[in-house]
Amino acid sequence: MKPVEYHPFALEELIQTAEYYESKVYGLGQRFLDEIEFCVADISESPERWPYFLLNTRRRLLDRFPYMLVYLDESDRIYILATMHQKRRPGYWKKRMNQAPH
Repeated sequence: MKPVEYHPFALEELIQTAEYYESKVYGLGQRFLDEIEFCVADISESPERWPYFLLNTRRRLLDRFPYMLVYLDESDRIYILATMHQKRRPGYWKKRMNQAPH
């Protein structure tokens, strides 16, 4: 398993989304976080399993929420660039490619 790191904005998106879901239905934010945790473990275990997306990134769709994790499969880690809604603002995260610390 590779270690996983988040771009600061991807982590912020994750937290904001969980807070939004929690504000709508008690416990839904936690279910979102639980699914994120499951998907991150899945990516860490088999990063090449998920399809290429844009700019040599890969994506892992969540099963129960309309979100995806956009990540780079690097030699020493998984770097999550975005916690992205599947239907909103495609490509907004691309500028983060140049901000990924190495």
